[in-house]
Amino acid sequence: MIAVMFGPPGSGKGTQASRVAARLGMLHIATGDMLRDEVARETALGREAEPIMRSGNLVSDDLVVRVIESRLAQPDAAKGVLLDGFPRTVRQAKALDEMLTGKGKRVDVLVALRVPEDVLRERVLRRAEIEGRSDDTPDAFAQRLDTYRAETEPVLEHYTDSGTRIEEVDGVGSIEAVAERIVKALSGHRDAVQAQ
Repeated sequence: MIAVMFGPPGSGKGTQASRVAARLGMLHIATGDMLRDEVARETALGREAEPIMRSGNLVSDDLVVRVIESRLAQPDAAKGVLLDGFPRTVRQAKALDEMLTGKGKRVDVLVALRVPEDVLRERVLRRAEIEGRSDDTPDAFAQRLDTYRAETEPVLEHYTDSGTRIEEVDGVGSIEAVAERIVKALSGHRDAVQAQ
């Protein structure tokens, strides 16, 4: 099963993706971590990505999709994969879909975390206090939310239109309570995918 963790900034995607993947025995693929791993291992993809990342630029969608493709080919991906942080645009979603189709696969389910904007803002500002993240100011959060609405939110429509199963999950509550909701949503779907 290939699943995507989806939601606005501050919705808890990264926190939940690692926790849920571990509980379900799935591989958690965070694209940023994966790129850094390719660079550290000095793979061909890593050598291609390193100068781009070092300069502070974003690596191309094509390169990210090739890194995901390489990771999906490894044995530990066979039990299922939970993508975190990708795709962020419809163009990325289409590139991912094309690569997966070539392998006889598809995104099976998208988990959309639903969190009210005031709760998102509160979480991000609290995270700024705790972690000291410079990108968690009120202005930066507002900009990231605008970017999410303009560029990332349409990914949900893309997958809805393509017939991908969408699991909307209430993202408000304790980390464990939200994780439990996601596990429940994915467990039922994984059983159905394995039965096919």
